[in-house]
Amino acid sequence: MGMGVYFVFLRPSLLPEDAWYMGSSLSTIQTDVPGLAAWLQKVFWVLGGYIFTTGLLTFYVARTSFRTKAPGVFILVLVAGINSIGAMVLVNFMLQSDFRWVLGAMTIPWFMALLLYLFHK
Repeated sequence: MGMGVYFVFLRPSLLPEDAWYMGSSLSTIQTDVPGLAAWLQKVFWVLGGYIFTTGLLTFYVARTSFRTKAPGVFILVLVAGINSIGAMVLVNFMLQSDFRWVLGAMTIPWFMALLLYLFHK
């Protein structure tokens, strides 16, 4: 949920690594595509909302269905984690993001929850 808040309120539209990946500079991008930063800010608001909601729903499932070991909940949490934080981490490693290790570390609670679910009686 914290990552969602970061994307909505704190993340700049363009990071230096974004320009590096595109083979450009921030000043060139801002000159050549003047509306990009404002558009990206709105994209990150939407992305942050989705990230926050994914975290909120994961928290709810952990507090309810995961604790009672409801049928299918393990697969649900596994697939949800792979499609949300897993995909984000994978793409950030592909982009060689400066934040790839921080994001990678954010998969630890999800992975540990899955392990605890499997080994807790």
